[in-house]
Formats: sequence, structure tokens, C-alpha cells
Amino acid sequence: MDNKFTSQEMLEKLISFNSISYNSNLDLIKFVQDYLSEFGIESKIIYDETKTKANLFATIGPVDKSGVILSGHTDVVPVEGQDWSSDPFALREDNGKLYGRGTCDMKGFIAVVLAKMPEIISANIKTPIHLAFSYDEEVGCFGAHKIGDHIKEMEVEPFLCVVGEPTEMKPITGHKSAGDYTCSVHGLECHSSMAPSGVNAVEAGADIVSYIRSVAKRMASEGPFNNNFEPPFTTVHTGVIKGGTALNIVPNHCEIEFEIRAIPEQDPAELIQEIKDYAFRQIEPAMKAVNPKTGITFVENASVPAFDIDDNHKMVDFIKSLSGSNSTSKVSFATEAGIFQEAGVPTIVCGPGSIEQAHKPDEFIKISEILKCEAFIDRLVFALNAN
Repeated sequence: MDNKFTSQEMLEKLISFNSISYNSNLDLIKFVQDYLSEFGIESKIIYDETKTKANLFATIGPVDKSGVILSGHTDVVPVEGQDWSSDPFALREDNGKLYGRGTCDMKGFIAVVLAKMPEIISANIKTPIHLAFSYDEEVGCFGAHKIGDHIKEMEVEPFLCVVGEPTEMKPITGHKSAGDYTCSVHGLECHSSMAPSGVNAVEAGADIVSYIRSVAKRMASEGPFNNNFEPPFTTVHTGVIKGGTALNIVPNHCEIEFEIRAIPEQDPAELIQEIKDYAFRQIEPAMKAVNPKTGITFVENASVPAFDIDDNHKMVDFIKSLSGSNSTSKVSFATEAGIFQEAGVPTIVCGPGSIEQAHKPDEFIKISEILKCEAFIDRLVFALNAN
């Protein structure tokens, strides 16, 4: 393997791996592992339960000192149903922009970090840099949870984590939590002419959706509020509802998927418990009065904790100095930052590209953003050697 890559060449290589979350990312992880090994860097591979996906964790520099984690996710969102002008998995350059799935979110950051590896190695850094590349961030940060467990077991705790999500290289010091839930209503089917003798799962589900909507309205009108976020309150949203097979059959099943994105001041567990209490106390008893085998169940599909670091924290000042930014902000989208913060590592989100381009057809990152990220890494390496 030729270990000399520009950031753009490395991004082109990373984009070529179709690492949509429902696919394996092992080919990409193996490429990164082989690339790092050419520099004498060993990688720890942390697999999921199926062994079809994996995280990569590697350390450059001394292992007996506290260091900096550079974190990025290797998975990308699907392209199906989107109108792309070119192959999403082949990098295309046009008018100062690099197009392809994941260019912005967030293989651009990973590409810069990897392309800078020869310079990082030659700098013989005194403070270690840890690479943490995860799987399945887009569907619940599942890989990052395992990396968080690994961090807790490290002999020397890192003093900083930088999550390279697209922020136009501006430091982000907080984001909302994200919880993904499924409510399943198990009813009793019968002929629609005899509807009262059945249990209509869709109608019961509709009552639950209506209650979820009332919770959302209350959050918007009564708070709590945090004006650093947009919108400045916790959002509750029903995204999918499925049920029924034919008009003349009382439906025996309804499935509802909803999410809670909570500001740091709001405990999402309290809201999910409130919704459960309504379902179990107000809806389920009437169902079971018709047939005791009916009922309602809830499943938590994913939970990403909120993230919040004091703007006066010394690490915030450090990242501001590296990025050249004089201000910070907070965002509503979730990242793995809260997981690393819960593992005890001060964390800041800062990476190239704009979130406005993420998840869209013809996703792109400006070459100018790549250059800004390269300068950021250069300053980081210099600062770590100065300590």
C-alpha cells in the first residue's frame, strides 16, 4: 500500500467503501488498520456481536501519558430514493467542492486525520493522539458505546476528545440527547361488522400518538427552555406508524416509532415513563377488558446521551485556539460526544463541512473546509509537542 495520500485522495478511498449503516464496515476498517500498520501503529479492533462491524482504536505516541482522542464514525446514511447527479460512492470534484456520500458526514474528518499520519509520526509527538473510528453512529451510536467502555478501561485517561462532525470547524459545546423508541399495540382482530368484540390496535395506537403529540406541545409551550439550542426546548416526534391489513378487518397490531430529542436540562427517561404510564393506565385496561392477551409494549431502540461542556472549560479555549474561532455554539443533532463525556473525557465537537449538506443527495464538502481541518491538525500536533 502506498502510504502517501493527500486528504482528497484519502477521502476518495474512504468514499469508495459503501459503508451505509445496514452494510458491514469491515473492508473500510481493514484498510485503515493496514494503512496504520505501515507506520508501525497497532490497532485494537472492537467488533459488534455479529462480527460484521467493528470499531478501530489506535494510539500514536506514548501510551503512558494522557492524550487526545480524534473520533469519527465510518458509517453513512442510505442513498436510496435520492436523486444523485453522480455515483455517490465515487468522489467527484466540481467548483471547489467534493461530492459523495459521507464527504461531509463525516469521512472528510477521518480522511484528513489519516492523510496527516506521516507528519504526525515524523513529529514524534510527546502527547499521544488516539484514533477512535466507530460503526453505526447514524442508527444510534452503537459502536461508540463500546469505545466508551474501552476508554473507561484505559490505564491513563485521555484529557480531551474531539468529535469531527461537520461544524465548519467551529467548536460545539453541547447537543441534545436522542432517544428512539417503538411502541407495539397488540389487539384482537375480527370482522369489522363486529368491531366492538375486537380490540382495534390502530385506534389504540392513535390515542397514544395523540398523547405523544400533547407532550410535544407542552414541551414547546412550557419548557424547560435552553436558548442555546434551536429549537430551544425538547422535541417529541412520531415518525412512523404501521397497522391494519384491510378495511373490513379490525386490526390486531399497530407499531409506532417515535423519538425524544432532549435539551441537557430535561431527563428523557421522565418523558418516556410519562408516555408509558398513559398507555398502561389509560389505554391498556380497556383492551384487556375485552381480551387479556392484548396489550402494549415499548422497546428502546437507541439512546444517545446529551452533551454539554462549560464554555469556560480550558479545553474549550484550547480548541478555539486551534480552530481560530472566537465563539462556540450548541446544536440539536446528536453525536457520540455525550458517550465520551460520560466516559470521563472532556469532549468538544469540531470538524470540517456543514451539517446543512449532510444526509442529502449530492452531499459535498468544500475543499476550503478540508484545508481548514488540515491546519487544525497541524496546530494540534504542534501544541501537543510544545507541552
